Amino acid sequence: MYYETFGEGRPIVFLPGWGGANGEGRDVHEPVFEEHPGWRRIYVDPPGTGKTPSVPSITDQDGLLDAIAATIEDVVGGERFALAGTSAGGLHARGLVRRDPSRILGLLLRVPGIVVDRTKRTLPTDEFLLRSEAFAAAWQDKQDRYYDPAEQQADLEFLAHIQSDISRYALREDPATRFERPTLIVTGRQDTMTGYADAWSVVEDYPRATYAVLDQEDHDLPVRRNGLYQALVSDWVRRMEEHPDA
Repeated sequence: MYYETFGEGRPIVFLPGWGGANGEGRDVHEPVFEEHPGWRRIYVDPPGTGKTPSVPSITDQDGLLDAIAATIEDVVGGERFALAGTSAGGLHARGLVRRDPSRILGLLLRVPGIVVDRTKRTLPTDEFLLRSEAFAAAWQDKQDRYYDPAEQQADLEFLAHIQSDISRYALREDPATRFERPTLIVTGRQDTMTGYADAWSVVEDYPRATYAVLDQEDHDLPVRRNGLYQALVSDWVRRMEEHPDA
């Protein structure tokens, strides 16, 4: 499985959204670590995305999670590590926490997919998303630099086979579990893909969670609020650093 790694120290693994490659997560998060040395950042391309080929034997979300978990073990060995997941990567991150919360130093969920069945999600409208010229340009830049190239690289047939059936797209085991280490959940008020309300429904699983819903941000968060998002991530990293063995 392809991944990129930067820095030295305690590992932190970044998992992208469905069909996404590691580049967007890398460019959004790397500026945070200019103020936080001592972390080894690992940005992963799951099977069928980015530079990682699909694996025919993987037919469901649990197979993807097994592959991600095996790669993490290869990269970090027996070390404890932090996890950051975007959208469907949030489902993978929660699944890894469910398997062994004692290994995880902290959890970041960005626009996480909490309810797998899209027909059952609680979603806002985007009628109050102000599409200014600057916003439109920034949004289009993300499409051109990250999302469109990721879609061109991805094995869409492999991913669609998993995503097209809820029994394959959901994890067999509910990822809900109590996790008592620093957590950050960031959602977009105008996110019409995964919304913000469903993420609030799991906040009691995370007694050390900061939960934020950002106005004027959709599922591509951050587009407008890069500085605010990075400040929240920096605070999350700082909270992990304050009690690294807690």
